[in-house]
Amino acid sequence: MTINADPSELDKFSQLAHRWWDPGSDFKPLHEINPLRLDWIDSRCALSGRKVLDVGCGGGLLAEGMCERGAVVTGIDLSARALGVARLHLLESGCSVDYREVAAEELAASEAGCYDIVTCMEMLEHVPDPASTVAACAALAKPGGNVFFSTINRNPKAYLLAVIGAEYVLRLLPRGTHDYARFIRPSELLRWGRQVGLESRELRGMSYNPLSGRYALGSDSDVNYLVHLVKGV
Repeated sequence: MTINADPSELDKFSQLAHRWWDPGSDFKPLHEINPLRLDWIDSRCALSGRKVLDVGCGGGLLAEGMCERGAVVTGIDLSARALGVARLHLLESGCSVDYREVAAEELAASEAGCYDIVTCMEMLEHVPDPASTVAACAALAKPGGNVFFSTINRNPKAYLLAVIGAEYVLRLLPRGTHDYARFIRPSELLRWGRQVGLESRELRGMSYNPLSGRYALGSDSDVNYLVHLVKGV
């Protein structure tokens, strides 16, 4: 099986892995949006007691957050360094997360239909074949299960704000974090979902206010957005 990953992307995030849990580091935006992501997911399908898979878990920010809310969490990633940081942080937090170095497509071949909730946040824009990742997430969810994605829209406004603004002007992210050509329109993501049996339930935008320095969820999905889909029974 060909691994759906870009070696340069894996290397880029592996080099930063040791800073994953530093809220003042390059991962500061992830720390700031994590409570928004958690609250949104938890409000759509209560996490407590659910079997959850976090695809592209990185250093474990979202995975640990879901564990703290009572979910039984498995986190997968292809960066050994990021997973090492995630496992090390468990010693500090006391959380219990099953971290594995495996691709979603590979796991789907052995654990299809095993998870109540599948999350894949801020990852699709970093893989060569995002439709393949969507299909794997759908396969991993139980019938009636919930699947959540977040990514970046592809339009001039998204390029201006997510690349020029975030990476060069405000310096919220390291330069080169994102490749505009890999941004994904909501219509594309929802179409990939429909093709593998995922029904759209909600589309939410996420915006950043540079004056207040705060992120918020709303109706504007021109740049960052999140989608909630449900697998057909």
